[in-house]
Amino acid sequence: MMRPLLQRSSLRCLRTVLSSFPASRDKLVTQAAAAPHLFYLRKTMHYQTEERGRPNSPDYRIYFKISEGKYISPFHDIPLIAETEQDNDVPAKKPRNSETEVLYNMVVEVPRWSNAKMEIATKEPLNPIKQDVKKGKLRYVANIFPHKGYIWNYGALPQTWEDPNHTDTDTKCCGDNDPIDVCDIGSQVCSPGQVIQVKVLGILAMIDEGEMDWKVIAINAKDPDAKNLNSIEDVRKSRPGHLEATVDWFRKYKVPDGKPENQFGFNGQFKDKDFAVEIIKSTHEHWRALVQKETNNEGIECKNISCCKSPLKCSVDEARDVVQSAPAFGSPHPVSLEVDKWHFV
Repeated sequence: MMRPLLQRSSLRCLRTVLSSFPASRDKLVTQAAAAPHLFYLRKTMHYQTEERGRPNSPDYRIYFKISEGKYISPFHDIPLIAETEQDNDVPAKKPRNSETEVLYNMVVEVPRWSNAKMEIATKEPLNPIKQDVKKGKLRYVANIFPHKGYIWNYGALPQTWEDPNHTDTDTKCCGDNDPIDVCDIGSQVCSPGQVIQVKVLGILAMIDEGEMDWKVIAINAKDPDAKNLNSIEDVRKSRPGHLEATVDWFRKYKVPDGKPENQFGFNGQFKDKDFAVEIIKSTHEHWRALVQKETNNEGIECKNISCCKSPLKCSVDEARDVVQSAPAFGSPHPVSLEVDKWHFV
């Protein structure tokens, strides 16, 4: 049986933080394009998001909060393991399971079919989601025929970190200094900042410019097909071509930018669920060392409000000040028509 990835002390600390907040029963607040307010809130499980800056601009940010407006880091304060809900919104002791399946929290950064390269800002306080910028320009992934943008909901597992000082024993590559990436193959198109619970099915060992960049394959636990997909082989049998398309996408997505094709460990073959879980456990331990200052932080911002034994915890007021110092939410910038261009490679 897999041992719990979150130590009991960490869970007790998180419960202490959350138990001080009143129970929240707010319903989903949907986005309204003509909304008069400066930002809107979107409820995602126990988490809400708050937009700052102008969408499609370098200053756009999505911050996270819980309960009555207490700001958190999605990188450090959202648990890796999804936990059973209780009436008072305090996490229960046992991990949340789907039958016998351990479920993981996934922070969605990029919705399926979209192009903006959104990501957790690992080097900013509270680690909001932002759009990646390179050479002063916002980054968008190209549409490589026949794919439109990202072909899954793409995001990360919180409380994981691919340590650039750790060399993988199989691929001999070091980590890419980010949380571990996840591809949700469920049918729902998610929203940036949405927190979903996923079943892990397998993993792909992508090597990006010499760095290890694992891609976890998972499915939203609420997807109608989730009960029938329990392994990477189930995906191969029930969704012909999906795994091949995933490898093809990751191999070629940087080619329109003039870069070479990405490479893969294990000859581009997917590893199974058990292998994936071991990689996740390893990246979780690397993250723990990071927030406890037991390893070089490599420029990572580790401000958090709930991690026990972390010397980098901050107060609720400090976290609020970080968000309030960001620009107010405004109208979106226009997006270049180049984003919809098709590429044939």
